[in-house]
Amino acid sequence: MLTHMLPSVAVIADAHFHDTSADFGFPGIEIDGERITMRSWSETRESTRVFNESADALHAALEEVRQRGIRHVVLLGDYTDDGQRVTTETLKGILERHRDTHGTAFYALPGNHDIFGPCGRNHTKEFLTENGKGVLVSSDARRTEEGVVITDRMYCEGYPAGLDPMGAFGYFRQPDYLHWETPFGASDAPEDRLYDVRSPDGRNVYRLMDASYLVEPEEGLWLLMIDANIFEPLDGVFQRGEEAAFTDSTSGGWNALLRCKPFIIDWIADVRHRAELLGKTLLGFSHYPVLDPFDGASRAEGALFGETNVVRRTPRKAVEDALVRAGLTVHFSGHLHVEGVTQGGEGDRSLTNIAVPSLVAFPPGFKVIHPARQGISVETVEMTALPVNDRICQGYAQETVLAGEEDDPSFAAGDYGGFLLGHKRALIRHRYFSKEWPAEIVAAISDKTAQEVLLLLGQDGHELSDGLALSFELPMFELIADWYCLRQAAGLALPHIPHERLCLYRKLAQRFGRAPDRHDGSVRSFIEIFLGALGLFLERAEGSPRDITLRLASQRERVAV
Repeated sequence: MLTHMLPSVAVIADAHFHDTSADFGFPGIEIDGERITMRSWSETRESTRVFNESADALHAALEEVRQRGIRHVVLLGDYTDDGQRVTTETLKGILERHRDTHGTAFYALPGNHDIFGPCGRNHTKEFLTENGKGVLVSSDARRTEEGVVITDRMYCEGYPAGLDPMGAFGYFRQPDYLHWETPFGASDAPEDRLYDVRSPDGRNVYRLMDASYLVEPEEGLWLLMIDANIFEPLDGVFQRGEEAAFTDSTSGGWNALLRCKPFIIDWIADVRHRAELLGKTLLGFSHYPVLDPFDGASRAEGALFGETNVVRRTPRKAVEDALVRAGLTVHFSGHLHVEGVTQGGEGDRSLTNIAVPSLVAFPPGFKVIHPARQGISVETVEMTALPVNDRICQGYAQETVLAGEEDDPSFAAGDYGGFLLGHKRALIRHRYFSKEWPAEIVAAISDKTAQEVLLLLGQDGHELSDGLALSFELPMFELIADWYCLRQAAGLALPHIPHERLCLYRKLAQRFGRAPDRHDGSVRSFIEIFLGALGLFLERAEGSPRDITLRLASQRERVAV
């Protein structure tokens, strides 16, 4: 049992705050006498996150933090919808009010949605107007389509301008910090925090700012905040600093950091050494995972769907090796909207990555770290019981009526968790099936039952039917939806899946699942690998406690609490 002598720290990842009262130069949609700046359902159901619900979720998370008496909050990147100027300014005001009223200190890290390169980039989004009609709003003055609203408030800034509104939240030294530094020294000036990055052919060279910092908010606690955004120049001729001149940091993460910011690894090793000498508890944070948060199941995804976002964003073994050598023992990540704990390293040189779920995707939640001198315990705070905003669902309903569609079942969900589960099902139909799944596989299995899919394998399921007869009539789409929920939520998904389904899934995975080797493209091969991944997700879910303890001593073992 750890003796907690240090202050607790809340970790909120991927809040993706969208301001539903923002002025983007159009009137919005009026519902129950109130104007709302509301993103469309048609874009929401194609996104891995929801938009309009983010403000309520963030306010609820901050209220939970207040009620628990937590004074320190890490914002683990993607704290804004897409870095829009007006959105970032509004978020700044929310955090300032929380700080001034409740004494809460925030420590921010940039995610791929908060900032872009040295000069920023344009954004174009669809919003709703009267009766659910869509309107495009863009910061790009070159958009000449009829009805497009042009406003520079939609623009996403680059480094360092995009950091300025959030500057008081860790990016720059504050008077009450006991210690603060960057990989470059004690100066917090942007011009003293630059590094060179080159295109593969070496012809395009930029000096970009790195926003990493180490802060000691209270005696004995060091927060190592690592900016793992990588905007790598591309080969070719571009306007200096334009968006097209850089790779998006979305799929770069730590794989690209090893190549473009090797000085970060040296800094981590130095900080770790000093922390041990001085008796500090060191916690590492970045937006991107340093170990596969799906604990190896990403191999199956690559075999089934090719280079998906999940596959491209999976850190390679070289990342683990570099950080284990540097001595980092625990790291918190966001980015993939996933719940999970992954361990790497060997013996007393171990590395644990704790993936923090998003507030705006299933499963919604955040983490609370309870640090001690000899280790930490980590608590998961779920947000599934929040109420659904009925006015927002009314707006979605107006949009679907205008489009001649039926209401999505998620509009009638009883709570926020149910709404996000419904959104996950819509996401499968409107994004995964159309953009990631082979069309012939969708046609072959998506509208069948589990029993009918077994027949495609030349089986009828009789040898598995102990008490499962009705389960075999389960629509295959429900199994697919649960597959994605287990992938993202691990153990947090289990209460949302009926027991008889879990029994069915275990038997299907044991009998028909296999490793993702030798996929020949056939329906049979796809189903077998898909069920094999389902088995891995189940093992991961059933072995993931809600709360964990990490001992940061020589053994650094993980034990459930």
